[in-house]
Amino acid sequence: MASLPLPRVESLVESTSFKLTVLPYLSQLQYLPASLHEAGCDLGSLKDVYIATNPLVSAIAIGSVLAALFFLAAEVNRNYSQVDRFWSILPAVYNVHFAAWARLAGIRTQTLDTIAVITVLWSARLTFNYWRKGGYQIGSEDYRWQIVRSKVNNVFLFTIFNFSFIAVAQSILLLLITCPTYVFVVVANSQGTETFGLPDLAFSRAAFFFIIIEYFADHQQWNFQTAKQEYQKNARIAGENKDQYSPEDLERGFVVSGLWSWSRHPNFVAEQAVWLTLYLWACYRTETYFQWAGLGVVGYMMIFQGSTRLTEDISAGKYPEYVEYQARVGRFLPRLSAEASKPKKGKKAAAPSEEEQVDDKKSN
Repeated sequence: MASLPLPRVESLVESTSFKLTVLPYLSQLQYLPASLHEAGCDLGSLKDVYIATNPLVSAIAIGSVLAALFFLAAEVNRNYSQVDRFWSILPAVYNVHFAAWARLAGIRTQTLDTIAVITVLWSARLTFNYWRKGGYQIGSEDYRWQIVRSKVNNVFLFTIFNFSFIAVAQSILLLLITCPTYVFVVVANSQGTETFGLPDLAFSRAAFFFIIIEYFADHQQWNFQTAKQEYQKNARIAGENKDQYSPEDLERGFVVSGLWSWSRHPNFVAEQAVWLTLYLWACYRTETYFQWAGLGVVGYMMIFQGSTRLTEDISAGKYPEYVEYQARVGRFLPRLSAEASKPKKGKKAAAPSEEEQVDDKKSN
């Protein structure tokens, strides 16, 4: 087999060097379309092109094509949730791609296989929750884009915003958060035999634990919103929810029990923690705790900061008691004194909260 399109680094520190592991291979983007055209529909030739292309470059090519399609679809349909529908899918696709490429190239590591499994489980949870909220229904759109459009109030400027941030920046981000996996590919190629030790097991189990937390947070939110909708519609609490919620709970309009009594966004916390854990795992294995592959998780956390601030502003405007909830319960990290207050008698249930929205891609 011809030499692989990966650097042979001399040290773990070098495996995190953008100059050594990424820059030399970016020129392949220029020749990849011609190579694919020449390969045509022949599976053997396509496999050869796939293996001969640096896996990060392949991922960049996929992301670039998708970003263009997201932009065009959004402009044609005037629906800006095109990336939203792939938010829970693309990171898993990229990580499975890294693991599959490594196997085809003769690089077999338990780490890459484990990361692929973890992110597929992450994807299944988030995709299912997005689906059951109606996120894949034709015409559904994240309600926050409507608010952003109203603030921009200029078609040309919003088109620029759609291209630069919604389509391109978000597509780049979904690739960047998986770049620690590419670092693992470089390390495995250079080290040969891999030792999957107790620390590796701890990192992988921690990531899985955070996915479990997300699942329970989703489930608690879904149960509450289902009970609230039943209460709003029929003025009664269904039998299975009578022991769990009181009329006061449902009239409050937003969930404050379970994990939501510890954090206003337990699903957000766990979501960020999954990708932070994968990055720290790569840092541990490379003995380098600040590296370019961390740009994705930093950007991911910044997205959550801005998104959460916007959604909480909306909730505070809908629910009189939400401000008190904000004062009592931490946005992300728990406050041990958190306890929800009771609403005033006779208060009507408000409109659906931001956590209830069918198109909240980054939350539930």
